[in-house]
Amino acid sequence: MKRYTKDRLRRSMMFVPGNNPGMIRDVHIYPADSIMFDLEDSVAYTEKDTARLLVYNALKTLNFGNKEIVVRINDLSSGLGVMDLEAIVPAGVHVVRLPKTDSAQDVIDCEKEIARIERKHGIEVGSTGMMAAIESANGVLNAREIAHASDRLIGIALGAEDYVTDLKTTRADGIELLFARSMILNAARSAGIAALDTVYSDVNNEEGFIAEATLIKKLGFDGKSVINPRQIAPLHKVFMPSEKDLNKAYAIMEAIEDAKKRGSGVASLKGKMIDKPVVLRAQRLIALHEAGLRMDDGED
Repeated sequence: MKRYTKDRLRRSMMFVPGNNPGMIRDVHIYPADSIMFDLEDSVAYTEKDTARLLVYNALKTLNFGNKEIVVRINDLSSGLGVMDLEAIVPAGVHVVRLPKTDSAQDVIDCEKEIARIERKHGIEVGSTGMMAAIESANGVLNAREIAHASDRLIGIALGAEDYVTDLKTTRADGIELLFARSMILNAARSAGIAALDTVYSDVNNEEGFIAEATLIKKLGFDGKSVINPRQIAPLHKVFMPSEKDLNKAYAIMEAIEDAKKRGSGVASLKGKMIDKPVVLRAQRLIALHEAGLRMDDGED
C-alpha cells in the first residue's frame, strides 16, 4: 500500500529541523498541509546522527493526523543520504525529498536505494514517495527529465539559495528566479506532478511574503515551503479562491448542468460560451476550495 498520494493539497510544506526535539514534538499543532523534517542544511554535521534518530523515533511514535510527512535527506554522494534512507523508509515516511537534484540519474539512484530498503524490510516496493529539489542551473535545465524520472515523484521543488549562488547573484525582487520557476512549473505540469516554490526567509516581512506567494500562485505553483508557522495562515489565504472567483465557478457548473437537463451540448453564461478550459478551471477552483476547507478543519 502506498504511503503517499500525488493528488492532494500542498499549499504549505513546513521545514522542521531534525535536531530540534521540541519543534518535532509540537509540529502537529500547526495547520501546514505537509511537514518536512530536515536532516540536511539545518543540521550541523556533528548532529546528523542525533537528528536521524530523533526523526526516526518521531515517525515511529508520533501521530501527525492527516498531514503529509516528508523528510529531506542528505545528498546521496555525501554517504549520509543512504544512512538517512535506512532509518526513515522503515519508519514509515510518506515522501523522501532529495536535495540538490541535478539530473534524472540522481532521482533514479535514490529510487534504487529506497526500493532496496523496502525489499529488505518487507515493505511493498513503491510504497514510499519522492520529491526532487532543484537547486542549480544544471537542475533547472534538466527539470523536464527530472520530473519524468520516476513514478514515485509527487512533485519537484525549487531551492533558491543554492540556485542563485550558482547563478552568481543574490535573491532580490524575484526576477532572478523567474526562469527557474517557469522551467520547474512547466516540467511538473508535463509530468502531472506538483510544483512547489522555495522558502521566503524574512519571516518578519509578511507583506513581502504575501507578495511572493501571490506571484507564485499566479504562475501556477501548487504551494510553497515555509520556515515559520506564522507564514502558514497568510499562505493558505492566498491560495484559497476569492469569493468572486468561487461564485463564478459555481455559476459555470450550474450552467453546464442546466444545458445537460435541456439536452443541449452547448452551455453559456451571461451570453458567453463555456468551453472546456473554462469548465476545468471552475472545477479546479471548487475542488481547491473544498479541499482547503477540509484540511484547515483537520479532516482527512
